[in-house]
Amino acid sequence: MKPMTVREFFKKYPDDDTCLLHIFECRFGQGHTCPKCEKPSKWYKIKAERAYSCQHCGHHLHPTVGTPFAKSRTPLQLWFYAIYLFTTTRNGVSAKELQRQLGVTYKCAWRMGHEIRKHMASVDGDESLSGHVEIDEAYIGGKDNQKGRPGKDSNKTAVLGMVQRDGKVITKVVDNAQKATLLPIVEDHVEEGSTVSTDEYRAYKALREMGYDHGSVVHSMEQWVDGIHHTNSMEGYWAHLKKAISSTHVAVSKKHLQSYLGEFEYRYNTRSNPVQMFPELISSFSHPNSNQ
Repeated sequence: MKPMTVREFFKKYPDDDTCLLHIFECRFGQGHTCPKCEKPSKWYKIKAERAYSCQHCGHHLHPTVGTPFAKSRTPLQLWFYAIYLFTTTRNGVSAKELQRQLGVTYKCAWRMGHEIRKHMASVDGDESLSGHVEIDEAYIGGKDNQKGRPGKDSNKTAVLGMVQRDGKVITKVVDNAQKATLLPIVEDHVEEGSTVSTDEYRAYKALREMGYDHGSVVHSMEQWVDGIHHTNSMEGYWAHLKKAISSTHVAVSKKHLQSYLGEFEYRYNTRSNPVQMFPELISSFSHPNSNQ
């Protein structure tokens, strides 16, 4: 499949009603049992509302409740187009770029971007990694000292990364890179018995005792590969992430960094079929509340 062009996008989603109908069909669909009268029903669009009405009792269903579009006055078409922009770039979209493209305020653009990133992370999920997993920590923002670690007055944020060879990546913002902080996260996300590759950082020395087939490379001695063990995949991911943040967003605070990590995780984890990113994001929502 070829990526959808801008012209194709606006042809398929020409207005808000079309976008709302798409959300309704994804979450409910005609014949959905009304939660009030408990009868399978035809549903009719209500004018001037993002809602559909039951043919039997008039009960209203609000398709956007529980989605990133809930409680937003921004047109649904602009939301869909913002998601389209997120899925057609490798480095993400800044709030300033959304402001220019959509013609909304910066505050609105920032909120839209934040909600889309949370949605991408939710759709991606956090499945357990297995097989051969590379683990490495990184520091985002601030300045490094000569050893590549945070400087004395650095405001860097520590992040732990785990990537399965030819598989998914999981990244987590952490308070620090100490053993007591990192190893429980590894235990939660990497299946016991997996082969694990790291660098020589001392926090990882207990991995073998935890039931992992652990091997390491000594970067301080310029050893990058030792048999099957290396962290090149994780290092490459960090390089792309840091470049994308610095070029697109300039800087990201620790408070919001996890949502940006979720965005780049989703993009990496769908790399084998990027064309499906947009249709998946506008069709994957949490289970609708039956009490609507």
